[in-house]
Amino acid sequence: MTVVSGRYLMRLAPLLIVFCLGVPAAAALKTVPDVTLKTAAGDPVRLTELRGKVVLVDFWASWCVPCRTSFPALDAIYREYHDRGVAVLAVNLDERRRDAEAFLSEFPHTMPVLFDPKGTSAEAFAVQGMPSSFVIDRSGNIRFTHVGYTADVAARYRSEIAQLLGERQ
Repeated sequence: MTVVSGRYLMRLAPLLIVFCLGVPAAAALKTVPDVTLKTAAGDPVRLTELRGKVVLVDFWASWCVPCRTSFPALDAIYREYHDRGVAVLAVNLDERRRDAEAFLSEFPHTMPVLFDPKGTSAEAFAVQGMPSSFVIDRSGNIRFTHVGYTADVAARYRSEIAQLLGERQ
């Protein structure tokens, strides 16, 4: 099993952050991987236990230039939709926690930040570039995937979340 490291993703970043895909995953419907991540306090968060909620999972790192723009936008989405039962999870992939902490001190946030320094969750999600986001329906299916970040992505997130909130389980 290959572990996706921050160094691996950093080599990919120049090639992959220049575009953004908002591709519906319906053609190849994939259920959310059964991964467990840790909060800053070390508490476990198992993604499969979030079934019943619409979930936005975003993978980011301190060295990711577009993450400096996407991170505050994701936090705004968290604040906007949290009371409606939407979970927004920011998954940090820095190998050194201090790099992530320095980034987080620059960007105040209320959304949960999870840590995966070994990149096992990124591998499970088949992350192709930074940042990468996955919008998951209430049944635990990945419905939308985004690689990279441009100005219109936050509007797409809102549209996708609204669509999934409007669907019956």
